[in-house]
Amino acid sequence: MSRTLLSKKYFAEGALLLVTLLWGGTFVIVKESLSDASPMLFIAMRFSFASIFLIPFAIKNKHLFDAASVKAGLFLGTLIFVAFAAQTAGLRYTTATKSGFITGSLVVMVPIFQLLIEKRKPSNGAIIGIFLVFVGILFLSSGGNSIFTFLSELGGNFNIGDSFTLLCAALFALHVVYLDVLTKKYDYRILVVFQIVVAGVLGFIFAYGFNLIELEKLKITFSGNLLFGILYTALFATVITTILQTKYQKDVSPTKAGIVYSFEPIFAALFAFFVLSEKITNFGFVGSLLIFSGLIVSEVYDSLKKKNGINKSQS
Repeated sequence: MSRTLLSKKYFAEGALLLVTLLWGGTFVIVKESLSDASPMLFIAMRFSFASIFLIPFAIKNKHLFDAASVKAGLFLGTLIFVAFAAQTAGLRYTTATKSGFITGSLVVMVPIFQLLIEKRKPSNGAIIGIFLVFVGILFLSSGGNSIFTFLSELGGNFNIGDSFTLLCAALFALHVVYLDVLTKKYDYRILVVFQIVVAGVLGFIFAYGFNLIELEKLKITFSGNLLFGILYTALFATVITTILQTKYQKDVSPTKAGIVYSFEPIFAALFAFFVLSEKITNFGFVGSLLIFSGLIVSEVYDSLKKKNGINKSQS
């Protein structure tokens, strides 16, 4: 790999790490905001306000719109919204701990979908990294309790909320893989606009639909926390992250992107520590270290393998 391509790859991974950092901040902010708004309505407002921020962006690039790229954006937007909706529905019936662990299992699903959809096998370094990250998420999710107690709880009481959350993880994993496929075919600017607009429209449809069938009552009380929550999630955790993710993920393999996204619970724990004074347990530190090690090992292993391959070819 040339120096230019290598620097491009590392820059893209840095952009995705920034995306993950911004996502990590949403847990604390959304937790505070949901006391003033029902979950599905909050999602609808988040993506709708994000759509408003994108109006100038859409007008400036309207000449790029065509039927195929718009259809791709609609598909990605539907995927990302249903993933958020499944995660929100799942949290009504399962614990936050189990939700975090099951959502984190997307790191294992991404290489499977990558193999099935793109016919690309992940590298050995990525496979080792995935194993370390998955064990790290297990430690993070178990909190201060025994790992064995957590595994017993996970396997012995799999309820409807866990099923929704597993669906959420699968949809997020599919989104990562299809983003890799579609950003290589269509302009990222069109995909950004339509992903967010579609998610906003579907948010209001589902919010009012859930209200009609009494699955979730519409609730909103405008407050400083809610307005800040909508502003942060709309601008930083939706518009900026979607632009960065859609523009740069194509320069990183889906499997490696999944490993980078696994830093989200680490950033969430750090925000909770500094903002809400929540303690990070010993298991949390071990889990964070394992996730970080997973990224480093996957990078170093693949780099050494490529270097050895070049040396052999030159000898």
